[in-house]
Amino acid sequence: MEFTPIQPIRPLWDSLSQPVQTAGQDPAGSLFASVFQKAIQNVRDTNAEQVQLEYQLATGQIDNPALVTTAITKATTAAELLMQMRNHAVDTYNELMRISL
Repeated sequence: MEFTPIQPIRPLWDSLSQPVQTAGQDPAGSLFASVFQKAIQNVRDTNAEQVQLEYQLATGQIDNPALVTTAITKATTAAELLMQMRNHAVDTYNELMRISL
């Protein structure tokens, strides 16, 4: 039996390459967009992995059903993280809109 090591948890912004700033472009806005794009891609990737493993389990191609459970948990956690990020971004936007100048 082969064991796959667990990868350490890394912040999303460590792996992002900093885009070259063009005239009029806000670097904080680029980072914000990049973090959300990475989170969305993470949801897509984990969902695709889940679907693939569920198919393999249904067709009898997989020996370890714990892999499917782990993939389902990863996909669920990634989706919940994205929803929480969205909720916090909307809440922050609403708070900023309430500020009177």
